[in-house]
Amino acid sequence: MFNSLSEKLESAFKNLKGEARINDLNIANTVKDIRRALIDADVNFKIAKEFTDKVKEKATGEKVLNAISPGQLMVKIVQDELTDLMGGTASEFNITGNPAVILIAGLQGSGKTTFTGKLANYLKTKKGKSPLVVAADIYRPAAIDQLTVLAEQIGVDIYAERENKNAVEIVQNAIKEAKSKNKNVVIIDTAGRLAIDEVMMTEVSNIKLAVNPTEILFVVDAMTGQDAVNTAKAFNDKLDFTGVVLTKLDGDTRGGAALSIKYTVDKPIKFMSSGEKMDTLDVFYPDRMAQRILGMGDIASLVEKAQDQFDEEQAKRLEKKIKKNQFDFQDFLEQLQQIKKMGNLKDLMGMIPGVGKAMKDVDIKDDAFKGVEAIIHSMTPEERSNPDLIDAKRKLRIAKGCGKDMNDVNAFMKQFEQMKKMMGMMNKMPMGGKFPGMRR
Repeated sequence: MFNSLSEKLESAFKNLKGEARINDLNIANTVKDIRRALIDADVNFKIAKEFTDKVKEKATGEKVLNAISPGQLMVKIVQDELTDLMGGTASEFNITGNPAVILIAGLQGSGKTTFTGKLANYLKTKKGKSPLVVAADIYRPAAIDQLTVLAEQIGVDIYAERENKNAVEIVQNAIKEAKSKNKNVVIIDTAGRLAIDEVMMTEVSNIKLAVNPTEILFVVDAMTGQDAVNTAKAFNDKLDFTGVVLTKLDGDTRGGAALSIKYTVDKPIKFMSSGEKMDTLDVFYPDRMAQRILGMGDIASLVEKAQDQFDEEQAKRLEKKIKKNQFDFQDFLEQLQQIKKMGNLKDLMGMIPGVGKAMKDVDIKDDAFKGVEAIIHSMTPEERSNPDLIDAKRKLRIAKGCGKDMNDVNAFMKQFEQMKKMMGMMNKMPMGGKFPGMRR
């Protein structure tokens, strides 16, 4: 995410590396490089200039001139300005009403339908809501099919009228359906086009007038940069939407949309999304995004993702087993599965300060644990719970069962034993392997 922008900003800060003080010359050089990095990221020139003018103004202040570490202070100034440019703080998402009505708008291909599914899943699992998704794209049967599949996947109801070509009538009927079935949120997936046209804009405006939504979210493909910002302005002029959603942040995102859209339409970015999995939707935090762009990681989001998958009872059971040196392959498999549920592995690594930069050229696939899982799945339940049973004969059978070489099985077994030893050593520490501040 934003790798190119991050690298160019880091290069810009090198102007100050080793400098004892900030002066007009090194400020000018750094600011020029920052502006160039923003423009290369497809940020509008006017926005890039205004941004760097603010950075320059702050950098030439009296406090900065007396700074001990000019480079670090410049990074802090840029971080604050990036945060402000993207909205400052996370925006509230309004789901009040009986039912709350959320209208999803955007161009075809921006990820509207996938986002509709993700939002329904988010509201169901994180907010305890009972959503109804509505297929209001009357032009593309494939959109109805896609939303139907997604609704079944996440276990929510869908409302569709395949033969009805009146989108306003469909959504009005859907709201009646929601009330009759005690659904407290209605999410409407509207039609899109490859480009803005009057028919699409009129239709979505008519839907807005008919149902008076509590939230109107404009979905933006983050990979389209400045074009997405221009499209957002046209939609906002017509719809006056309440917030923006950035999708496809796992692609080759230059950053222009994320950095420019709040400035252009004066509407907050409320969610960001990556990948096709239904649980890859996050609230947008401008300060956290600024940290990630500057290579500082995002520990807060990483902790939240871990807490979402945290099973307290399982953790207590696991802690007891570790204390008794009884950690086995089944426990290891369960931990792997929890990590996988947290999301894309490379994105997770990028949230750790300093690691994202080190891993930028490393290809970490989502199936990175597949080989290890195959080895464990080839074991009998008895072998999983009692690793000491596994002798050379059993290893050979396991290797054949998972299609691996004996060397792979031996290597994994050795790594597992080393991990068990490390756990045992941590358990003998004065605090029982716990970090300060952790609950006992």
